[in-house]
Amino acid sequence: MKEITKQSLENLKKELLDLKIIKRAEVAERIKEAKEFGDLSENSEYEDAKNEQAFAEGRIAELENLIKNAVVVGNGGSSGVVAMGCQITVVADGQEEKYSIVDFTEVDAAKGHISSESPLGKAFMGKKIGDTIHVMVPVGEITMKIKEIK
Repeated sequence: MKEITKQSLENLKKELLDLKIIKRAEVAERIKEAKEFGDLSENSEYEDAKNEQAFAEGRIAELENLIKNAVVVGNGGSSGVVAMGCQITVVADGQEEKYSIVDFTEVDAAKGHISSESPLGKAFMGKKIGDTIHVMVPVGEITMKIKEIK
């Protein structure tokens, strides 16, 4: 079972639907066109289309498994404790920083979306306002104090 946010589950379902409806049709058309070129043993277009089909079908199976085994979590922060789905404000070296604790499918460091499974995310999980965390990162240890949880 994999914990994910409601938004992440919706994104996975959308990707699955796109793959099943649009990508399958596109690949089937490419295979059909490639077959028209003749000898399949020396047909690179056919080989490419079959590889694309295999990749798409593999991703469909992966998404179906993720969706089937997903445990939706959310309302992080409503209990005053850092959990997946919450947004936190921290103070580090006198500077305020904001982070959203997300699952692995929504990570975007540039936007401050960090995985609950990352070293920083793990350090935040279960903490409360006023708690101080210490985390080892490639540049050394950082210290942050939690100021707000939403």
